[in-house]
Amino acid sequence: MHYCCKLCWNEYLTTRIEQNMVVNCTCPISECRAQPTTAFICSIVSSEEIIAKYEKALLRGYVECCSNLTWCTNPQGCDQILLKDGLGYGAACSKCSWISCFNCNFPEAHYPASCSHMSHMTCAKCNHGFCWRCLKPWRPTHKDYYNCSAMVSKAAWQKKCFQDYNERCTFHHHAREFARSLRNRVSSISKMPKIRTLTFVLDACKVLEQARKV
Repeated sequence: MHYCCKLCWNEYLTTRIEQNMVVNCTCPISECRAQPTTAFICSIVSSEEIIAKYEKALLRGYVECCSNLTWCTNPQGCDQILLKDGLGYGAACSKCSWISCFNCNFPEAHYPASCSHMSHMTCAKCNHGFCWRCLKPWRPTHKDYYNCSAMVSKAAWQKKCFQDYNERCTFHHHAREFARSLRNRVSSISKMPKIRTLTFVLDACKVLEQARKV
């Protein structure tokens, strides 16, 4: 029941929303931990743009609090929310078809590799690269996925093995990109008039792309 003028409330709430701190926003009176309700915030803040940011912040906070929800990790950008279904580690986005991993922050589902093997992380927002094991910048100390100070002994005997598998993985990655590009080209051709159905070719490209991924 503390009182503040509406102008002060508006400035206070607007600043909190713009700084992405509104979810934990409390009464501006010192040492009061009461949190303003959504109805109260909407009655004070008149800017539709600020209210939209507030609603996004609420949604983001809700998703982050739910263990069975996550955002699509497509590096190209996607605002879709994914629901964990069953015991699988991966989930395909219904909007962009990107497959994300629920158990780690690696930007793409990585089966059959385990989450512990996915050390090199890249922020989708700022492209900052860091090591998931030690949380330090990836450059210049890290040279490959196992070359981390937190696992020096393991890196020594796995380095050669990893290099061999990494070469194979790179080959399959390029082959998968080719299959994806081929599917896109066939898809564009199939939309042209007087072209016979190419559904079987599209299906084959999808199977090839998934096979290369596995």
